[in-house]
Amino acid sequence: MKNLLAITGLCLVMFSCNTKKDYQKYSNDPLLFSNTVHELNTVVMGNNFPPIIASRNYMYASVAAYEVIANGYPEKYISLGGQLHGLDNVPKPEAGKKVNIEFASILAYCKLGEAVTFPEGSMQQYVDSLKTLMTDHGMSSDELKNTIAYADAVSTVILKWSKKDNYAETRTYPKYAVIDTPGRWVPTPPMYAQAMEPHWRLIRTLVIDSANQFTPPPPPPFNMKDKNSLYYKEVMLIKNAVDSLNDEQKHIANFWDDNPFKLNVSGHVMFGTKKFSPPGHWMSIVGIAAKKANFDFVSTVYAYAITAITQFDSFIHCWDEKYRSNYARPETVINKYVSAEWRPLLQTPPFPEYTCGHSTVSASNAEALTAVFGDNFAYTDTSELEFGIPSRSYKSFRDAAIENNWARFYGGIHFHHSCIISTEYGKKVGDFIINKIKMKKS
Repeated sequence: MKNLLAITGLCLVMFSCNTKKDYQKYSNDPLLFSNTVHELNTVVMGNNFPPIIASRNYMYASVAAYEVIANGYPEKYISLGGQLHGLDNVPKPEAGKKVNIEFASILAYCKLGEAVTFPEGSMQQYVDSLKTLMTDHGMSSDELKNTIAYADAVSTVILKWSKKDNYAETRTYPKYAVIDTPGRWVPTPPMYAQAMEPHWRLIRTLVIDSANQFTPPPPPPFNMKDKNSLYYKEVMLIKNAVDSLNDEQKHIANFWDDNPFKLNVSGHVMFGTKKFSPPGHWMSIVGIAAKKANFDFVSTVYAYAITAITQFDSFIHCWDEKYRSNYARPETVINKYVSAEWRPLLQTPPFPEYTCGHSTVSASNAEALTAVFGDNFAYTDTSELEFGIPSRSYKSFRDAAIENNWARFYGGIHFHHSCIISTEYGKKVGDFIINKIKMKKS
């Protein structure tokens, strides 16, 4: 009798599990999309992708997810087909077939996220767990099949589009020529890594007309002989600042460090530590803002997409100037002309100094997010807690971008003049993009 009751009870449990019909509670949850972005963040970090390449992953993944939403909710959003360079028509859901648009956008995001540069299958386990979650909570096999098919249809178009952005071609171009000319960039300690992505300016832009559409003014000419020259003053300004940092300034610098791979050296021991890169940090900020604003699923996808698009073009703009001016890092100049023992607070990244990538991208992203969430949108950025760095609070996205400006200076890796110009021109790129493309219907 006890066995019969046990079997009956088990059958009832199995029956109740199999008759759940609340899958939309999960598929339509905006936090699930933000969690998916965080999953991609983790994979990007694990594969040591530098910030410019990471921006490419986030962009194609976010555009794929957005296109599913735009074609699934045409009364609310406008497709980017015909608006982004090289992107034509994106397929719409097939009439008469039930598709869960929200879940399809997640699947498209994951498919592009791993397909662009990752080893195949990097997010497969995560995707499989989500499919199981949907079926366990009542999504029919037909709806799941239709949803996967639509996600694949959109992903196929976006992936084909991605292959024409000149990324593959630039893998074969010549490396940066290291020439020890005064004021010219050379590899820096402790990694002495070769120059990163010297041909990124040749990557296809999305919205800006070309990499040099917003060309900043030339940086101050190298001059360490004249103590009254602007260059000399900038060198001594950053050296003296780093030599006298207070705890708050150190926190600001470390909070915005976002070094995807730091080489730590202690005697004969060397080991690497990883964090989210600058674009990964801003992707995290999008999720924090969307949650605070109580955005629904489709609005959350839109916020990620406009931010990813903006930072992608901003990196191309910035890298165009980096390898035109080929400006030496403060560490290089100070070590050679002032103090051979001097080190910045942060580890110097392996590419020219002018302009500042993080300041440029932060300023452009601040404009994009201000357009989405409004000005004076106060928030607390908890992105760095998982790396043991306390959170910081901001009155607005622009407030955060200005602090980032100072962070690169306090870190000893960018001249103050460079940060100011980078912020100014990052804002120009952001303004241009948010005024050029149309995504959300009124």
